[in-house]
Amino acid sequence: MSDPTGDTPAVTVGGAPLHTGSRATRVLGLAALATIALWALYGLVWSPADREMGDLVRLLYVHVPVAILLYAGAGLTTFASAMWLRRRTPGWDALAVAAAELGVLFGVLTLLTGSIWGKPTWNTFWTWDARLTSTALLEVLLIGYLAVRRVDPSPAGGSVRASILGLLLFPNVIIVHYSVDWWRSLHQPATVTRLDPTIEGDMLVALMVGMLAGALTFAWLLLHRFRLAWLEQQVERHDLVAAVADRRAEGDPGAGTPASSNPTPTEPEAQPA
Repeated sequence: MSDPTGDTPAVTVGGAPLHTGSRATRVLGLAALATIALWALYGLVWSPADREMGDLVRLLYVHVPVAILLYAGAGLTTFASAMWLRRRTPGWDALAVAAAELGVLFGVLTLLTGSIWGKPTWNTFWTWDARLTSTALLEVLLIGYLAVRRVDPSPAGGSVRASILGLLLFPNVIIVHYSVDWWRSLHQPATVTRLDPTIEGDMLVALMVGMLAGALTFAWLLLHRFRLAWLEQQVERHDLVAAVADRRAEGDPGAGTPASSNPTPTEPEAQPA
C-alpha cells in the first residue's frame, strides 16, 4: 500500500513503484496544462496573422516545437544508448526506450503538421525535399530502434543491437537540421536559432510559449514512460529469479516429500454398540 502522505509511491518487487505517478509528476503535469492553455491563447487569439502566410503561421507554433522535441527524443536516445553500452545498467536502457518512443510520437506530429502546412504553401502534402526526406529517415530509424528491441527483448540481444542503432540517431538529427543549408530546399531556413530571428513580437512570444509547453509535456511523458520501463524490468527480473528458484527446487531431491511418505489418514471404522 502507498504512504498515507502521498509522498512515497507504493512498492512492489525490487522496490519498483506500483504506479508511475508522484507529487512531482502531478505538479509537472499541472504546469504543462497551464502552459498549453497559455500557448493556445497566444497562438490562436493574441498573436497577429502574418503578412504573407496569414493565419497559416499559427500552425508553425505547433510544428516548430514538436520538431525540436523530435530532435530531443532522438538525441536523448543516442546518449542513453551510449551510456548503456558503456555501463550496462538497466536505468540507461529504460531511458533510451522511453526517449525513442517519444521521438516516434513527436516525429509523427512533425511530419503531420509539416504536411498540413505544405499543402497551401507548396500545393502538395509531400515532396522529396532534403528536409522532409531526412526527417522521414529519422522517423524510420526510431521505429527501427523499437522494432529491434521487439525482435529480441533480451538484454544480451535486443538491447545491444538497438543501442548500436541508437548511436546513429543524433548524427541524423544534425543532417536534418542543416539540410536546408547543405542542399537546395523548399523548406524555409532557420527562424529562431539565427542571430537575427525573422520573427518578433507576439508571434515570437507565442512560439516561445509553445516550446515551453512542449518541453514540459515531453518531460512529463518521459518521466512516466521511464518509470513504466523500469517497472517492467523489475517484473521481468523477479520472474526470472522465481523461475530459477523453481527449477532448482525441482532438481533438489530433498526439496519435496514423496506423496507415498505422507498417506492420507482414513476415518476409523465404527465400533458396534
